[in-house]
Amino acid sequence: MSCVVENIAFRGWPNCWRVANDAVEIIATADVGPRIISLRLTGGDNLLFVREEFAGLTGGNEWRNYGGHRLWHSPEDIVRTREPDNAPVKVQPVSRGFNLIAPVESQSRIGREITVELHPTEAKATVSHRLINHGLWPVELAPWALSVMAPGGFALCPMPKACHLDRLLPNRALALWPYSDLTDGRYLLGKDYVLLRHDGGRPEASERAKIGVMANDGWTAYALGDTLFVKRFPVIAGARYPDYQSTVELFTNNRFLELETLGPLQLVAPGAMVEHVEQWEIHGGLPLKFDEASVSERVAPLLAE
Repeated sequence: MSCVVENIAFRGWPNCWRVANDAVEIIATADVGPRIISLRLTGGDNLLFVREEFAGLTGGNEWRNYGGHRLWHSPEDIVRTREPDNAPVKVQPVSRGFNLIAPVESQSRIGREITVELHPTEAKATVSHRLINHGLWPVELAPWALSVMAPGGFALCPMPKACHLDRLLPNRALALWPYSDLTDGRYLLGKDYVLLRHDGGRPEASERAKIGVMANDGWTAYALGDTLFVKRFPVIAGARYPDYQSTVELFTNNRFLELETLGPLQLVAPGAMVEHVEQWEIHGGLPLKFDEASVSERVAPLLAE
């Protein structure tokens, strides 16, 4: 079949938009956001986390992590970044998908848009993220795309490849947060990859873990059961990125794991826009172990295709 785009109710939100082909389904809610709230292979489970106590809620002045996939702007700031996204968004149909347009943020005066365009037949989608400066002065920011993944899996991210044949110069830097504890068994810092796994049994006092990587190969992924979700994105050589040059950030707590990609920092003039595009793909029947050998053997050849 060709792609189907329809208006449905989902998880207590009455006004949601679904786009699907024979292979994959994506659902976004128009009641809050912009948020993509479901991503699944046909007949499979939702790969995105939805927080039960927030499902279906709208309105109010508190920021809620509903789950799903969202768009922020970096660097993170407790006031600017976490403006509530509890209001309805405007939906514009596009070819094989839709464009979600949020109200302009009241404090930052930044507008946010997410466009979803599904592949006609395969489990692939193009997800475009746009930030527009509606304020009166330039703002320095970077687009920041965060996918809140369902619990029980692990994230993987490639280390930068050597850029000198003699391998004498350093080419890798990791960004660590005040709560990043590298003795935590959820991290695996390998020769070629960084892995971070979700563990719902962690005590609350040590539930958070985060790491940033300059992943110049332009991809990151999440393995859950026998399903692999991949996000590809452009990396601009020589550009300045947030958080010590992080293009990928991996975060987890007791509930979920976030797979985050970032665009470069830019000074956005009034009325101007920046865009960050992710290419999504889902591969089924691909069980992985939490080790580098499994990733090198099964994921690296897949992404080289």
